[in-house]
Amino acid sequence: MLKKIPVTEIRLGMHIHAFCGAWIDHPFWRNRFVLKDPKDLTLIRNSVIREVWINIDLGLDVPAQPESAAVTYETAAEIPVEAPPPPEKTSFADEVKRAGRIVGKGKEAVLSMFQEVRMGKAIEAEAAAPLVEEISNSVLRNPGALISLARLKTADDYTYMHSVAVCALMIALARQLGLSEEEVREAGMAGLLHDMGKAMIPPEILNKPGRLTDAEFDIIKSHPAEGHRLLEEGSGASAAVKDVCLHHHEKIDGTGYPKNLTGDTMSLFAKMGAVCDVYDAITSNRPYKDGWDPAESLQRMASWKGHFDPAVFQAFVKSLGIYPIGSLVRLESGKLGVVVEQNPQTLLKPRLKVFFSTKSRSYIAPQVVDLAKSAEKIVAREDAEKWGITDVNRFWVAETQ
Repeated sequence: MLKKIPVTEIRLGMHIHAFCGAWIDHPFWRNRFVLKDPKDLTLIRNSVIREVWINIDLGLDVPAQPESAAVTYETAAEIPVEAPPPPEKTSFADEVKRAGRIVGKGKEAVLSMFQEVRMGKAIEAEAAAPLVEEISNSVLRNPGALISLARLKTADDYTYMHSVAVCALMIALARQLGLSEEEVREAGMAGLLHDMGKAMIPPEILNKPGRLTDAEFDIIKSHPAEGHRLLEEGSGASAAVKDVCLHHHEKIDGTGYPKNLTGDTMSLFAKMGAVCDVYDAITSNRPYKDGWDPAESLQRMASWKGHFDPAVFQAFVKSLGIYPIGSLVRLESGKLGVVVEQNPQTLLKPRLKVFFSTKSRSYIAPQVVDLAKSAEKIVAREDAEKWGITDVNRFWVAETQ
């Protein structure tokens, strides 16, 4: 039986079944666990959460009280669920702060899952459902915010942040393809769990800064099958989620791995996973290379014949924009700017932070330019290194502060 109690009455040994409040507002990525650590008890009491549901069949109940002082608690077999209103669209600047919290907590959740797998604990996919829901809602409010922040990862936290990023990319792509909201969340779960097999790869190989030997690459190539095995042994992962885990490195021309599937034999979700996984990988800083510019990455991916399903890839481009946030572009005037927000009406006219003059080869006072309201036009994607620009990201990130 479930019982709702105030956080002041929580005791060690109780089984927390759910927090009364938003997932992003409580201090844990899991909703259900037995409270054993006094530090966790302090975290709950110091959070904004004021009530929790406990499961008295799986943990301690509140202490019995004299009849004269007895308090009546709300009880239920299942927590009543009220459908929340659909998230309202927001600007990039409004969404980015909440998205930053989701990304940070998401990274902690994936790190925790990897650590649990390494200790032999089975994966409980359903425990990650609130995280997928938060990411899904953020992408619905403004797709650029969380997707862009998740791309900003260091080489050290790449493996964990990559899972959060691919989750968000899969959600945006699923909506672009017109899938149902249930399928959208399933796609998000597939993105979040697609690389769990990397938990079984030795860190010295996974994070090697130099070129892998053939033997080391064979070990890396085992991670889809390892991840699929972990999901099979765990609980809560759907057939589609397991399929993406096993087949996100397949290519439509049959040269991928581990099964050499083709466009005719790959599922839609696997085709989606292949695109999202590669895009985040090549735009991120890795132990052995710096990430490519987002627009350059899309251009290169478009040239890889036989790699991606054309319809899925085109939908992916539409979901991000031809010039994704963080892309460096040159205007007709010769000024350089970085894309800071998309224009929903036209992919060719995003908002830019203009900060460099190619004519004087020098920095200029940063200025936000909305191309939908300007005579300026983008004439080309630009290479930051060519102009001696070392950190393009700081200009669009500054727009979010």
